[in-house]
Amino acid sequence: MTVFVHRLRVRYSECDQQGVVFNGHYLFYYDVALTELWRDRIGLYQDMVTRGVDVVVAEATIRYRAAARFDDLLDIAMPVKHLGTTSMIVQPEFRVGDRLVADGEIRHVFVDPSTLSKLEIPDDIRAALSSSA
Repeated sequence: MTVFVHRLRVRYSECDQQGVVFNGHYLFYYDVALTELWRDRIGLYQDMVTRGVDVVVAEATIRYRAAARFDDLLDIAMPVKHLGTTSMIVQPEFRVGDRLVADGEIRHVFVDPSTLSKLEIPDDIRAALSSSA
C-alpha cells in the first residue's frame, strides 16, 4: 500500500500578516491528516477509543522550508516510519505541488484512555499502520 496523503485548501484565516500559513497551523493540519489516515486504514478513531486504546502525542517537531499561502492546495503525506512496542513515529511532509513547505517527526504513544498507561500496539492496528510506510 502507498503512503497516505490528505489534501486540504489553505483558508484565509489560517494566514498571518505576511500572507503565509501561521506556523501553529501545521500541527493542526497534521492532526486532521492523522484522523483521515486512521479513517482510511483503521476505521473510526472513536471506535478504537471505545475498545480501550488511544494515542497521545509525546513529541512533535516541524521544520518550515517554504511558505504556503491562502488558497494553496496542501498535500500532507503521512508515512509511518517506525512502529515500536507502544509507540509510532510519523514523518509528515507538507507540499504545495512538488514544493516541500514543511516536514517533521511526530511520536505518538498508545495508551489506555482511562488511565493513560502505555499499551502495546494492537496487532490489527500495527498491521494497518505497517502498510502506511
